[in-house]
Amino acid sequence: MSKTELSEVNRNIYDIKNKDEYDFKIQKGLTKEIIEEISKQKNDPDWMREFRLNALEVYNKLELPTWGPDISELNMDEIATYVRPKTTLSDSWDDVPEDIKNTFDKLGIPEAEKTSLAGVGAQYDSEVVYHSMKEELIKQGVIYTDMETAVRDYPDLVKEHFMKCVPVSDHKFVALHGAVWSGGSFVYVPKGVKVDIPLQSYFRLNSPESGQFEHTLIIVDEGASLHFIEGCSAPKYNKVNLHAGCVELYVKDDAYLRYSTIENWSKNMLNLNTKKAIVGKNAKMEWVTGSFGSKISMLYPMSILNGEGAKTEYTGISFAGGGQNLDNGFKVIHNNKNTSSLVNAKSISKNGGKCTYRSLTRINESATNSKSSISCESLMLDDISISDTIPVNDIRTDEVEMSHEAKIGKISDKTIFYLMSRGLSEEDAKAMIVRGFAYPISKELPVEYAVEMNNLINMELEGSIG
Repeated sequence: MSKTELSEVNRNIYDIKNKDEYDFKIQKGLTKEIIEEISKQKNDPDWMREFRLNALEVYNKLELPTWGPDISELNMDEIATYVRPKTTLSDSWDDVPEDIKNTFDKLGIPEAEKTSLAGVGAQYDSEVVYHSMKEELIKQGVIYTDMETAVRDYPDLVKEHFMKCVPVSDHKFVALHGAVWSGGSFVYVPKGVKVDIPLQSYFRLNSPESGQFEHTLIIVDEGASLHFIEGCSAPKYNKVNLHAGCVELYVKDDAYLRYSTIENWSKNMLNLNTKKAIVGKNAKMEWVTGSFGSKISMLYPMSILNGEGAKTEYTGISFAGGGQNLDNGFKVIHNNKNTSSLVNAKSISKNGGKCTYRSLTRINESATNSKSSISCESLMLDDISISDTIPVNDIRTDEVEMSHEAKIGKISDKTIFYLMSRGLSEEDAKAMIVRGFAYPISKELPVEYAVEMNNLINMELEGSIG
């Protein structure tokens, strides 16, 4: 992709609405019969069917979160949890139905695959409709496929890891995910293999009053490395849609994984996603996250540093406009000595939007000589927006280095005046300040995705998203 001038972009490419046509759509609600029907439609093995039913039992026992944004408007009786589009999985864009292919064309996915990606998966509603990977990676033993194929073709590998990093008991929406999951990506990088070009999965929700529950499972074996990119979007509807995906990442000893995400859901979406990584000895896990769109977001990626010398970094930004409540953050557990975590979180709010940074840093007694540095900055563009920082630092040993810095402030009138005195309009001055504030995050993304993030920021500043 070439760089795009900010003024050229508008929300229309994300608000594409195809006709709500499908091969099969489950009835709304959440019952044992519905779960069994989803399992039948997916042709699950017996162990997965039992897993789903057990997850439903856990879901029914767990309460809704008593903290964070109010999600009482979510009524599962009004959500269809499985929608199968009128197509099957293909490794050729030519075989994807024209309306679906046109959607991904406009989002730039096929073009990105040609220029800057080693493999692509594209999900539409509840099913992956396209998947491919470069031949040289296949020869190196890299596995990159949809989750249903992985369950069928690599059962031992999937059973060993599936929802072990994120157990269904974690919270109510993880249990929901375990019951109704569909689609998503499976990646296995063998020992010592370096994947130099990123892989990407893109998730597109089209059907109204439905949910998307993709499952991503990535295993980077000892000494291997990978950069994985996830993108997602949906058109705006008048009623609630739900996203409750799950990401499980296993970074083995001496391995490296960077997981980059730009979430651009529409403003009728409740984004209740869960992401977690287990990091081995001398391994490194990096998260890069941009959170835009969605009416409500509750998302807290987590690294569990199990191995000695394990490292994690989190770099993220949220942008909340009017009517949005983005409750995001990061969690890290230090379980071994000489581990380290570095957090750089930023948020921007305008027109009465609310951003909350909610975090947990736990350094256990066994994690001596560990280091953790946390910085969170919030920028409010007016007098009616809200920004909160709610950190929990749980330090259980004295032999650590720990720092936490939080800044919350309004955009500077003096700075705006200075820039206007140099010939900029007030709008351009504000945009320059905001883009400068967001630069530490955008510079961590591949150029195409940095451009997309800057475009999204520009659209938010113009008030044109959603």
